[in-house]
Amino acid sequence: MTYIAKPKFHHRAIPTNALGYTHRDYEGRVSTLCAGCGHDSISAALIQACFELSIEPHRVAKLSGIGCSSKTPDYFLGQSHGFNSVHGRMPSVLTGANLANRELIYLGVSGDGDSASIGLGQFAHCVRRGVNMTYICENNGVYGLTKGQFSATADKGSKSKTAVNSDSPIDLVSLALVLGATFVARSFSGDKTQLIPLLKAAIMHQGAAVIDIVSPCVQFNNNPQSTKSYDFVREHNDAVNRIDFITPRAEITVDYAPGTTEDVKQHDGSIIRLSKIDESYDPHDRARVMGYLQQRHAAGEVVTGLLFLEKETEDLHAHLNTVDSPLNVLSEKVLCPGSAKLAAVNDGYR
Repeated sequence: MTYIAKPKFHHRAIPTNALGYTHRDYEGRVSTLCAGCGHDSISAALIQACFELSIEPHRVAKLSGIGCSSKTPDYFLGQSHGFNSVHGRMPSVLTGANLANRELIYLGVSGDGDSASIGLGQFAHCVRRGVNMTYICENNGVYGLTKGQFSATADKGSKSKTAVNSDSPIDLVSLALVLGATFVARSFSGDKTQLIPLLKAAIMHQGAAVIDIVSPCVQFNNNPQSTKSYDFVREHNDAVNRIDFITPRAEITVDYAPGTTEDVKQHDGSIIRLSKIDESYDPHDRARVMGYLQQRHAAGEVVTGLLFLEKETEDLHAHLNTVDSPLNVLSEKVLCPGSAKLAAVNDGYR
């Protein structure tokens, strides 16, 4: 695969943040995703959030699994640490990295297939342990890299080019609440006015912060009965080779007030009904938040905003009572103090 790097030069008058970094210092490679993909909007929001927070790029560690969403860390924070793990295994790799070096800011970037299917168990344990991270699920309800099969978050009754989903969906927001996440939010990739502040708050939060971001897939809205469809053209075209071309789409954006509901039309004609919580919403009662989400889901609405926040939080290091120094800088003498220390510890359990 060919990667296109962005040029390093920029205008000398470009704005800088408190640390002297420009917006370009938080960018990555040129995206290879489909034009109009919601995932690119999320990358842009992350770039803006880190720029506004004046975060040193080298203090950030980006970890991902497999899928369209897991490619996106290459498109933002190009000067940060990064690790692309295997399918569904990002949470355990992030946990290990966090235990080794607590001083980094951890961004876990995943998708609905990576988190809600093969990685569901890893997602659950990472959240319940309170790992200090921002866990971002770029949720489009399909497996984009393997031609658009339904993922585990697809709503029952959803229609694709070839099938109707008959399975009940997994709601990662409700699951995160049950598992004890101390920061839970949902947003829409095209609503940067809401998404950027949520990302900033999640990054600054101490503990497990989970953001489920509805991110439309522009590729798999192709009607097979249409004479403009890929399948029809292939069947009626005397071609010498087989080439896929993704029709460019316009980015889907929304702008609506808190406390209101907005119907967002997708490229395939389907509708996502977004409901933005108002200022009177109380995000501190976990049980009431879960009930509210169930009520709105029954009404066919996708609630967005900061859904739950625990005021007094601790992370995995506090639970395990680890030392303040990052474990990866401790010397062998500190880590292996000798047989006498081990004997004393063992005696304490007798």
